[in-house]
Amino acid sequence: MDLATLIGVLGAFGIVATAILLGGSFSQFIDVPSILIVIGGGLLATLIRFQLNDIATAFITAFKCAFTGKAANPRDLIAEITNLGDIVRKSGPLGLENVDISDPVLAKGVQYIADGYETEFIKDSMERERDLNLTRLSEGKRVMKALGDSAPAFGMIGTLVGLVQMLANMDDPAAIGPSMAVALLTTLYGALLSNVLCLPLVEKLDAKFDVDELNQTLIIEGVLQIRENKSPALIQEMLLAYLPEKARAEFAEAA
Repeated sequence: MDLATLIGVLGAFGIVATAILLGGSFSQFIDVPSILIVIGGGLLATLIRFQLNDIATAFITAFKCAFTGKAANPRDLIAEITNLGDIVRKSGPLGLENVDISDPVLAKGVQYIADGYETEFIKDSMERERDLNLTRLSEGKRVMKALGDSAPAFGMIGTLVGLVQMLANMDDPAAIGPSMAVALLTTLYGALLSNVLCLPLVEKLDAKFDVDELNQTLIIEGVLQIRENKSPALIQEMLLAYLPEKARAEFAEAA
């Protein structure tokens, strides 16, 4: 569970709810027509841009990225891969079968080595899986960005609808209040949906894309070097190239 996302989302909505309760009744800020315009309109506008299956996959990917899982540290991966290389040097590929591995992508690569697959097959298979994962993240980012753009736009549309209804019923005081509520609350809903959920999820997916690209490329390179039976020292030296210079120095000190 990513506590930062959970605290951020709950905290943002909590602050708004507290401000509402301090100033009046919470029921005043619940308006069904406004919800329909912002959420329904935003989702349908997003549906026009993408396929239905893409949207469903994007939502699953986005919320999984935001609320579950934790990215592996590249330095920990390098240390683990170096250790696996040492095991292969001493015990051969079959020595990997009973080793506990923290990262599922690395575990799959190690299983390929233990099963005796050729280097080219391992490379093609793992690169294809990496590219598909990055494609899912990229598509999820595009869908969330589209929804984040649509929500405030439909908030403005709802505001215009409410203003038109209000101006058309100026002679009826009872109709002015509900129309004004639609006009104002759609803007509020659109801003909250966009700035508390959609756009932060875009940033999360963007960061996840960069981290996964680095980690999985590093893992692929490490697995291929283990398959070629390279020395652990050489494997470590090659993989350190994926880290920034400061992180390499810290790794060397820790070692």
